[in-house]
Amino acid sequence: MAGSGSDGGSGLGSRGGLGALLRVPVGERVDLAALSTSATPGGPAGKAAGVAAAARMAEPLAALQERLYAAGTAGDRRRLLLVLQGMDTSGKGGTVKHVIGPFNPSGCRVKAFKAPTAEEREHPFLWRVEQALPQPGEIGIFDRSHYEDVLIARVHGLAPRSVLDGRYAEINRFEQSLVDDGVTLVKVFLHIGYEEQRDRLLERLDNPEKHWKFNPGDIEERAAWPAYREAYELALERCSTDAAPWYVVPADRKWYRNWAVATLLREHLEAIDPQYPKGDFDVEECRAHLLAT
Repeated sequence: MAGSGSDGGSGLGSRGGLGALLRVPVGERVDLAALSTSATPGGPAGKAAGVAAAARMAEPLAALQERLYAAGTAGDRRRLLLVLQGMDTSGKGGTVKHVIGPFNPSGCRVKAFKAPTAEEREHPFLWRVEQALPQPGEIGIFDRSHYEDVLIARVHGLAPRSVLDGRYAEINRFEQSLVDDGVTLVKVFLHIGYEEQRDRLLERLDNPEKHWKFNPGDIEERAAWPAYREAYELALERCSTDAAPWYVVPADRKWYRNWAVATLLREHLEAIDPQYPKGDFDVEECRAHLLAT
């Protein structure tokens, strides 16, 4: 986690890189109030350098995605799932737009989770998540996720506390099963400050082109900020595991947020190290045959 540099467990963060700086240590208490929302741990020196560094990552990220997709066509079951969580205006949608820019859309699966539909409420809370998981060779991106069922559900009392408490273990078992099936989970909490959120909401009010993004209910939700912070702390504490750790990304500076998430994706894709499958044909024979046509 920012400033802590965890060095335990089998996850990517334990082997260095940005992941080591941002990873939530397994089994440790999380105090979000003590973590800066405007810091830039491990980041470039300033906005211009950060934007340039993120731009330079576009080509290697695209190449890694292509290798992952190609490997999937040959039976490699590995894939990656980026989970984005954060307070309103923390930049989940903006992160999706910037981070997936270099990717081939045919190899991506993006899902924004809203309030459950009537059909979804008839199923266990993980059901709708299972329908949106990436297939082998794909990169999946969740804008919100199954964690809403221990976040907003906890803050607004949408389920009994006993039920909510049982969901953390259920989530951990679910995520372990994904990892066992070849999914690399990159769970990112976009950590925005209370004052920064107000500024971003004011920007939406001041710009008619952003009114569609403004919800008057967001103002009332700010009153529940302490409850949301506690709910996030519990989720991060109880569901940061060796198999599927959480990463806390300071999100007040959008340039850093974008660079950090792109860097985490690159580190995890490089750890997967997908390879192009070898052809099961005689190259020279096919070349000669083709030239003869």
